[in-house]
Amino acid sequence: MDVDRPRGAELRRLAEEVCACRACPRLVRYLRDAREKWPDHRCAPVPGWGDERPRIVIVGLAPGMHGANRTGRMFTFDSSGQWLYGMLHEVGMATRPVSRAPGDGLRLRGVWITASARCAPPRNRPTPAELSACRPFLERELARLRDARAILALGRIAHEAVQRCAGVRGLAFAHGAEHRLPDGRLLVDSYHPSRQNTNTGRLTRAMWRGVFVRLSKLME
Repeated sequence: MDVDRPRGAELRRLAEEVCACRACPRLVRYLRDAREKWPDHRCAPVPGWGDERPRIVIVGLAPGMHGANRTGRMFTFDSSGQWLYGMLHEVGMATRPVSRAPGDGLRLRGVWITASARCAPPRNRPTPAELSACRPFLERELARLRDARAILALGRIAHEAVQRCAGVRGLAFAHGAEHRLPDGRLLVDSYHPSRQNTNTGRLTRAMWRGVFVRLSKLME
């Protein structure tokens, strides 16, 4: 099993469609070439995963070439994943602090993790057209995950993707910012836990923990 398979029929069907998507020629070529370089990598679109009745949906940017693209699970096997799953475990939202691969026994509590783009892009930068092609998957996820009270956007691109899915414009991105969406859910912003942010001090452990303490209160 190369991805976590949801039990719910709608989420399972969506995951299957994500895995089968070949809509973006540049990304199809890029992943084909990557598979030749790294035959142990999955090199395919990555679906969301987690608690199927979440209180919180976490939206990232895109699979990392040697992270989610390798394992088939979002935020796994890279430094961003260490920050994310470590903090989820610290605040009681994950059963383990480390995510290794689908089928490793890790469970999320009240959390679903997904991304704005489902294929690893060159230089970690999906084009606007690629983000637009992927957006219907996120729209359907957010519509299906009706129990979610809050959506955590990791980075400006995720923030933009969520507000487009919500049919709104003009919500300013800032770390720790909160925006009420038309459906009543809260959009919470955070810097992405990429090395670019964590190694430079733009995102500190205290800032990161503060976001999840706030989310924990929303789950109560």
